[in-house]
Amino acid sequence: MSPGPTPILLAALLLFAPQPPSPSPSPRADEKTEKAEKPEKPEKLPEKEEPPVVTRHEARIGGHLVKYSVTTGTMPLKSEAGDTEARIFFMAYAAERSGPASQRPLMFSFNGGPGSSSVWLHLGAIGPKRVKMLDDGRMPAPPYQLVDNEESWLDQTDLVFIDPMGTGYSRAARPELGKKFWGVQGDIESVGEFIRLYLSRYQRWSSPLFLVGESYGTTRAAGLAGHLIEKGIAFNGIVLISTILNFETARFTKGNDLPYVLFLPTYTATAWFHKKLPADLQAKPLRGVLDEVERWALGDYTLALAKGDRLTGADRQAVLDTLARYTGLEKRYLDNSDLRIEIQRFDKELLRDEKRTVGRLDSRFEGSDVLAAGERPDFDPSLAAIRPPYTATFNDYVRGELGYKSDLAYHVLGGGIGPWDWGTSNGFADVSDSLRSAFAKNPHMKLMVAKGYYDLATPYFAVEYTLAHMGLDASLRRNVRTREYESGHMVYIDKRELARLHQDVSAFLQDAAGSR
Repeated sequence: MSPGPTPILLAALLLFAPQPPSPSPSPRADEKTEKAEKPEKPEKLPEKEEPPVVTRHEARIGGHLVKYSVTTGTMPLKSEAGDTEARIFFMAYAAERSGPASQRPLMFSFNGGPGSSSVWLHLGAIGPKRVKMLDDGRMPAPPYQLVDNEESWLDQTDLVFIDPMGTGYSRAARPELGKKFWGVQGDIESVGEFIRLYLSRYQRWSSPLFLVGESYGTTRAAGLAGHLIEKGIAFNGIVLISTILNFETARFTKGNDLPYVLFLPTYTATAWFHKKLPADLQAKPLRGVLDEVERWALGDYTLALAKGDRLTGADRQAVLDTLARYTGLEKRYLDNSDLRIEIQRFDKELLRDEKRTVGRLDSRFEGSDVLAAGERPDFDPSLAAIRPPYTATFNDYVRGELGYKSDLAYHVLGGGIGPWDWGTSNGFADVSDSLRSAFAKNPHMKLMVAKGYYDLATPYFAVEYTLAHMGLDASLRRNVRTREYESGHMVYIDKRELARLHQDVSAFLQDAAGSR
């Protein structure tokens, strides 16, 4: 982060995976702040459990009118002594469809951070309403609107959107209890308990079960798969969007060269999009260029970084030549950077001669800083484009159309959590083995991984590396499918890619639910 970051940038750092360098090997999960954001002043919660609000609606999905109900409320989490320790806010959608409700597919959804509510997947891709953006995902002029989501997943499965503790309207009963939930393990256990309670209260134990998570939500989903299988809850399928499971792949810390290798193809995709590559590469389709870059990244580039100061002379010059070719950056800048390009520096440097920066969540977006000088952008233009429309429309929607009234602040992104416990003091958080364990114990489970080429928060090549190194048995690899999209972290803000995502997920859900 640059000195004196803006409030938007500080909040953004809480939402979507990796951080810039930090003295600790496991900083905050997403990109937004190097120091834990202090939660706002505690708010008084109702002492008694309030019944949820149930409303009925209809929307046009896939060319058909779909009628559905929405249950909006909170679920209490209690201690072994029976005391309410927290309440998790949720919104559950159930379409009118044939067959017993207890046997219909059911999907639990959440976003990232840690520190993000479920609003992004809810109103961007999955729910029956979506925020109306420009077709390429850019911000329209206010006032912002919600429209029917033709690509909603509600035509395939009932949906439950969960706001993890400290996000949305979810709150601990007392301020001192918050830290119990603000950590990798505490977060998994609390969301897991919510899922158990929901299955019991709404009689859905017999339903085909699915999870979908985005960004840190993929960390949560992988952890939940391993955690809940031990409690007898097995999932038919999991959808991971913009994935990070092993944080070593995204932490630019001293001595860890892995991120420099794994971010490189996304740097190339970004330079290709902004037409900063040599003419011969610009003339090729993006996928063809990336195939070439990936081979070099895992080969010569990895070996060069491993040599450290022993890489000299002609060998170093050859690496500089190729790195400049694949990034669009000047060789002098790369040489001064010791062949290692940290994400924020890339965002600032690529379009410096145009006095522009590129986005972290979506590197197709351009921003302008107060000064073209400096090492890091003042803000993330891709986050700045999406935050106001999603914030405004959700606050209007939950109170108006869903009829849920509360004076609490709805924490869309940041403001509700304290320091995060990564569960490691000298290493990197890694839940990939939890996912592997869930596969080993439930070989019927299917996995879909959606990746955006222009995602500099959770780069697509880092996900491929993690999947290839989690030790999954060869007999289970056919249960994993990956899909790539010409978009960024939030693959669905682009209208064309939103439709592609829906098609891919529909086929996945049919396959996973039919494999019972």
